[in-house]
Amino acid sequence: MTGVQILDASRDPSSGYKVDVSRGQRIGRVSSEWFSRPADERFLSLDTLRAAVQARSDHSRTRVVESVLIHVQAQRDDPERLSLILPGAEAPVAPTHWRFGQLAGLVGAPAAYLRQLPAPLAAINLQHGLLRHPAEQVKTLEIAVTCPHAVVQVQV
Repeated sequence: MTGVQILDASRDPSSGYKVDVSRGQRIGRVSSEWFSRPADERFLSLDTLRAAVQARSDHSRTRVVESVLIHVQAQRDDPERLSLILPGAEAPVAPTHWRFGQLAGLVGAPAAYLRQLPAPLAAINLQHGLLRHPAEQVKTLEIAVTCPHAVVQVQV
C-alpha cells in the first residue's frame, strides 16, 4: 500500500511565489521578444494583462453580415493595406492576417497569392469574388480603434 501525504495548500496570496533562481535555465529569447513588442503589448503583471483584455472586450462587438454587403478598398494613406467597409460600421476596418486568409478562402482565391499583389489589385479581386460568390453570412469581431491591433476578425 502506498502512503499519501496531503499538504496544506493555504497560503497568503499577497505574499507571492518564491522562485528558486538556482534551478532551471535562463532563456534570453523570452526577454528579447518581450522588449520587441509594441508598448501596448508589454505587461508587467497578470493584473495589467487582464485589464487590457477586459478593455478590449468592452470595446468590441460581434455581429453577422452578408458577404455581398462587404466592400473592400485599399487605403490611400497606406497603399499596402486593405480595409473592409462593413454595413453599419462607423469606419473602415482592417482584417487580421488570419481572417484575410479566411475571407480569400470564402471567395475561392489563394490568400498567399493575394498577399503578394499590390493592395488595390487585391481589393479588386476580393471585391469581385464577394460579388460573384453566392452570399453567405460572415461573423465579424470588431474591436474599436482605441485597441490598435486586430481591428476586425472575419469568421466564416
